[in-house]
Amino acid sequence: MRVITGLARGRKLRTLDGNDVRPTTDMVKESMFSIIQFDIEGRSVLDLFSGCGQLGIEAVSRGAKEAVFVDKSKQSAAVTLENIKSVGFEDKCKVYNKDYAAFLSGCSQKFDIIFLDPPYSTGILGQALSKLDSVLKDNSVVICEHPFGEELPDSVGNLNFYRNYKYGKLAVTVYKRGDVDG
Repeated sequence: MRVITGLARGRKLRTLDGNDVRPTTDMVKESMFSIIQFDIEGRSVLDLFSGCGQLGIEAVSRGAKEAVFVDKSKQSAAVTLENIKSVGFEDKCKVYNKDYAAFLSGCSQKFDIIFLDPPYSTGILGQALSKLDSVLKDNSVVICEHPFGEELPDSVGNLNFYRNYKYGKLAVTVYKRGDVDG
């Protein structure tokens, strides 16, 4: 796994071994960033369920002002921190080893872009979407990676469905707060 473009282009990122971690493929990651390519520069990013941190690191590499990474797994948080250090983004990134709900309930920061890639088929994605209102900026974008066929709501809180993309057995669903035209 590697950083696709930007300041850390081509840098390899470490991931955890085992079946509990499912890194986003380069093809899906590139597609996600094509969707938000004009929304990254100078923005605040939340990589919830961060795994090894590749989505937030990619965002910072492409010009995001900062990224916050949250994962309840100690091993995932440690690998994320290792990856951040390996690309030299320590001054732009914070890592929290916390459950997503605990993090969101205590977070006062607001984010422009939020990545959600929780464990599949657990119901956590819908639960997490319903808890995001307090951390959304006015025109936030939320990008969800999930199994194709998993039904997500048309709206949840202040988020409205924007678009859905299919990549084999995976899907990426995008929500926006505010205007969903264009």
